[in-house]
Amino acid sequence: MGKYNVRPDIDAAAEKIAPAIGSRREIEQLPSVLWEGESVDMLASGTYGGGAGLVALTNLRLVFFKHGIMSQKLEDFPLGNISSVQWSAGLLMGTLSVFASGNRADIKQVPKPHGEALSGRLRMLIATAQASAAPTVSAPAAAPTGAQDVASRLATLDQLRVAGAITDAEYQERRTAILASI
Repeated sequence: MGKYNVRPDIDAAAEKIAPAIGSRREIEQLPSVLWEGESVDMLASGTYGGGAGLVALTNLRLVFFKHGIMSQKLEDFPLGNISSVQWSAGLLMGTLSVFASGNRADIKQVPKPHGEALSGRLRMLIATAQASAAPTVSAPAAAPTGAQDVASRLATLDQLRVAGAITDAEYQERRTAILASI
């Protein structure tokens, strides 16, 4: 499938899910629902609330967008409101469950490789946001040793690479940074 020529960030994300069967209209209309300064990180197709559409992970939120001839549907989940993510899959498709503000949203029929990568990336963003929001405590009673901390960070990094949430180049760069922090 050729380039969409929408926007560089959207084109790059769309190329990773090619062919995006039935999502072309949503991809072309996506800039109209994005906020100023918002950039698209990942895309996937899926169904939500009875309609097939596009799932977009941006730097600010997770968006489900359906742009039909007769109707449109837009549901968004600001990253700061997402408390957890669950991924369950069969052979080819799966369900991405998003828990936000006490509610659960199930986005179904997400292609397995895209859902795995999307859920892994979301988990990483949630963990990063929670870690930066957590208050710092001086001299915690049960602080992990430096080796345990490095080991857990490397294990998390390995999981992100396996899930496809980061590229091999990003993996190597972050691994080097973690090891350099010892």
